[in-house]
Amino acid sequence: MTIKIITDSSCDLPQDLVEELGITIVPLTIRFGTEEFVDRIDLTTAEFWSRCDASPTLPETAAPSPGAFEAAFRDAAAAGHDGVVAVLLSGGLSATLQAAQLAADAVADTIPVRLVDSKQASAGVGILAANAARLAAAGKSLDDIAAAAAEEVGRTRLYATFDTLDNLRKGGRIGRAQAFFGTVLSMKPVIELVDGVVEAESRQRTRGKSLRHLADKVREAGKVEHLFLLNADAPDYEDALAMLKELVPGEDIIVTKVGAVIGTHSGPRAVGVAFQIPAT
Repeated sequence: MTIKIITDSSCDLPQDLVEELGITIVPLTIRFGTEEFVDRIDLTTAEFWSRCDASPTLPETAAPSPGAFEAAFRDAAAAGHDGVVAVLLSGGLSATLQAAQLAADAVADTIPVRLVDSKQASAGVGILAANAARLAAAGKSLDDIAAAAAEEVGRTRLYATFDTLDNLRKGGRIGRAQAFFGTVLSMKPVIELVDGVVEAESRQRTRGKSLRHLADKVREAGKVEHLFLLNADAPDYEDALAMLKELVPGEDIIVTKVGAVIGTHSGPRAVGVAFQIPAT
């Protein structure tokens, strides 16, 4: 039995890891005004950040269509896979999961599909998808992979500090981080994903303190697995990397550039960490 792992382009996985693990990515769409781009196909991460610098308006995102997921599911069947596990961006942040459900229903007679709501974004999604792909490569069954991914959701963490909350607010993804508004403007907010939505985690007085706080969250977690450092075109992300290397060997840290989907809502210069705590 061979199982295909599918995710969406919010996952922020490096392309070499995607190819190594044989993961299929269904892209979201990015809009700059009237111009529309298919993420990771029409628009690279570098091109996205360049456009953000030049654009007078903030970008917007749109979930993949059910047809895009249906095509990916049917391609998996045509390639001889016996089932699909799709690990997707939090249903509390996007209609992506809903579109995938419609597609799964449409292909039910062709290939079984199990959907996993990551309740995460960025590398929080990516960690779950990568782990699922490793289980698939090891020959695990459809239901075993889906169950393992669902169990890992509760052990996956993502924290980020934003240079501005304008993108998050204007994109309607502010969630419970609305509590940050009305505070001192010089404060640097730190957010976390809780139950699939953005929540205010803390306020730090300086950028340096906010980066140190991210490292502190890793330290407080104790032994962590699959540690990612997220860099939304942030010139000082290496400062955060140095702090993490005080805690974890450098070879155990994956540095990844935040792509267009998450970057649309984080804005430039965001830095984050994503990781898992071990099962008890």
